[in-house]
Amino acid sequence: MAAYILRRLLLIIPTLLGIMVVNFVLVQFVPGGPIEQVLANIQGQGDAFGGFAGQQGTDAANTELLGPGDSQYIGAQGLPPEFIEQLEREFGFDKPPLERFLNMVWNYARFDFGESYFRSIDVTDLVLEKMPVSISLGLWSTLIAYLVSIPLGIRKAVRDGTSFDTWTSALIIVAYAIPGFLFAILLLVLFAGGSYFQIFPLRGLTSDNWDQLSLLGKIGDYFWHIALPVTASTIAAFATLTLLTKNSFLDEIKKQYVMTARAKGLSERGVLYGHVFRNAMLIIIAGFPAVFIGVFFTGSLIIETIFSLDGLGRLGFEAAVQRDYPVIFGTLYLFGLIGLVVNILSDLMYVIVDPRIDFEKREG
Repeated sequence: MAAYILRRLLLIIPTLLGIMVVNFVLVQFVPGGPIEQVLANIQGQGDAFGGFAGQQGTDAANTELLGPGDSQYIGAQGLPPEFIEQLEREFGFDKPPLERFLNMVWNYARFDFGESYFRSIDVTDLVLEKMPVSISLGLWSTLIAYLVSIPLGIRKAVRDGTSFDTWTSALIIVAYAIPGFLFAILLLVLFAGGSYFQIFPLRGLTSDNWDQLSLLGKIGDYFWHIALPVTASTIAAFATLTLLTKNSFLDEIKKQYVMTARAKGLSERGVLYGHVFRNAMLIIIAGFPAVFIGVFFTGSLIIETIFSLDGLGRLGFEAAVQRDYPVIFGTLYLFGLIGLVVNILSDLMYVIVDPRIDFEKREG
């Protein structure tokens, strides 16, 4: 097992490198980089160069300094070339792309992600600041999905083919087919002051008077705010996990050892929870890390944006809009690393739950 883990860990290096190469190359062809963002803001704010050293005169004089064809940046016409060069140095674009990429690889290998272009804060500190919101959303969604899906899946397996199995399967399929963002908007319209009921808050994770609340008040306020986001992010995982549990139990129920247990006179409950449960739950328990990461990553962007939650998903969205490359690359690197490590943890969970599993023999 140690050799298998070592191979998987070594595979992380080329995988992360590939992720960085692809994203770095794509960014070179995407219009509207950070310098363009700054120039667009300057043009919209009028005269922003009153304090710029050596800059005097009117827009006509500026145009003489920098002709329409002398800059690669749209909207740079009329701005002093010294200012454009200063921006390039500040953002690191005065160096060739290959040198910038190699510097990024070296820095990321040391977990040095630099500083956000527009927030003046270290990317690592920014991620750590936003992470609790996303972890909270993903953790509660995963726990609720497991607590609901496992009993429901077991009941569906026991009553396979009955009317209960039929109508619950129909509900599950409908729930799985509904896009998460559409369900989130539906919850807002129905229960957050849309056209019907004002039961839950519209946005945020806590109320404005959070600091003045008692301990029980803070707990209640937290769950009051997180109810709709967790419900919206749980629905897809809930459907998948329920069907996975049902199919896993059905496969075990049909095996020979179950018939033997029944022949010995054990009750159906004793057979189900004394023999079937442990074997059927292997794949479900072992898959917990992957399910959590799936909810954590795939649902955070849309849900956090709709419910105005200040987490990693919203951070990534805003960074992409602003072309904040250090934040974009830093979060992609961290997410990729976490995802790869979680895949290894999932394999280890299989071995812990069922020691009979040997990945080295399977690879051989």
